[in-house]
Amino acid sequence: MRYFLELSYNGKNYFGWQVQPDVISVQEKIATALSTILRKEIAIVGAGRTDSGVHASQMYAHFDFDQELNENFTYKLNAILPNDIVIYNTTKVSDDAHARFDATSRSYEYKIWLGRNPFVLDTTWQLNYKEIDIDLMNKAAELLYEYEDFECFSKVKTDVNTFNCKVTNAVWKLEGHELTFYISADRFLRNMVRAIVGTLLDIGLHKKSFEDFKAIIESKNRSNAGVSVPAKGLFLTKVEYDYI
Repeated sequence: MRYFLELSYNGKNYFGWQVQPDVISVQEKIATALSTILRKEIAIVGAGRTDSGVHASQMYAHFDFDQELNENFTYKLNAILPNDIVIYNTTKVSDDAHARFDATSRSYEYKIWLGRNPFVLDTTWQLNYKEIDIDLMNKAAELLYEYEDFECFSKVKTDVNTFNCKVTNAVWKLEGHELTFYISADRFLRNMVRAIVGTLLDIGLHKKSFEDFKAIIESKNRSNAGVSVPAKGLFLTKVEYDYI
């Protein structure tokens, strides 16, 4: 039987989602907890692979087990997981349901704090810039709807069959001191959101022009885009499926 987990985590203490040798990952922590409770080796598959230090306010993963789970299973799982990983729901799904391949849309937010705030150090990138042209950044962000090949924003030497993604939302919003970039697409490349944010900030600070942004996308060359912004401001916020 296949089960879906809905969860969230603070990525500060983890080297990303994916299990890796000699470092601690979110996937490893959950798989270990599941194996402990169910008393057999359990493997889990996530909806995506967040990088080291990236957070998730909504993530899904699936695992297989040959018995029905009892009502307090989620409670037991949370009891042995670290406090920075939380399971919200455990749902039985069809045997062919897949947390990664069945996801129809994913959404991210990147949070920037304009100024200094000691209480959000771990969840925002703090900048002291006073003048950022948000209107120009939003104008440039709209260009993302017109393209599908985003190789220029992808981590180099990544193992993918295509650099094509369909962006359905990309917008900056300022609330008080918090500047947030919202982006949704059917899929994302490794490092894509952080590279887009870094490039759009260059435009907002007038280091690059609107025309430059278009040329960067069309170049398909990562070296032409801006820097990759720090991981701590990035959140995976929503994963959508047709059956959830």
